[in-house]
Amino acid sequence: RVIAVDLHANQIQGFFNIPVDNLFAAKVLLQDLQERFGRDAVIVAPDAGGVERARAFAKRLHADLAIIDRRYGVEQGVNDWRLVGDVKGRTVVILDDMIDTGRTLLRAMEATMASGASEIHAYCVHPVLSGSTVDKVTHAPLVSLTVTDTIPLSSNAAACGKIRVISVAPLLAETIRRAYNEESVSSLFV
Repeated sequence: RVIAVDLHANQIQGFFNIPVDNLFAAKVLLQDLQERFGRDAVIVAPDAGGVERARAFAKRLHADLAIIDRRYGVEQGVNDWRLVGDVKGRTVVILDDMIDTGRTLLRAMEATMASGASEIHAYCVHPVLSGSTVDKVTHAPLVSLTVTDTIPLSSNAAACGKIRVISVAPLLAETIRRAYNEESVSSLFV
């Protein structure tokens, strides 16, 4: 049996010939978001791939939703990043499954700032944080980046005052316990 957390593509489950439990860190992230922001923040999907996740979070939090609509121009592949939704004077939370180079996060921050957001936070499950991403986060107009512990942070990332880590260990432990005892794990899925 394989237990994973937030597979980047659900289709990955099909490559296994044994049971795969694809857990979602949503329970852990939602609890933290509720405690920190309640319904006061606007949940932002940084691209089309994150709309379903952001919509589900906004619904559970009774919060507003905004979406970054990324369009590719015909001239030299220029990107046009537009925000759909109202963030003016509001705290925004950009929600993504992972942060690797930070490019999507930075573009989403630019779009929300240009639309008048008062404060920007970000949440992501997998902190890949490759290359100079930690430096980008450090110098970005970002109040906090909350990540899970699915990937250990580099010493540079751990020292960054903007990066907060919340643990999915209790979720994994409960899943392993239930799997071992042949109990249902379905209630752990959000």
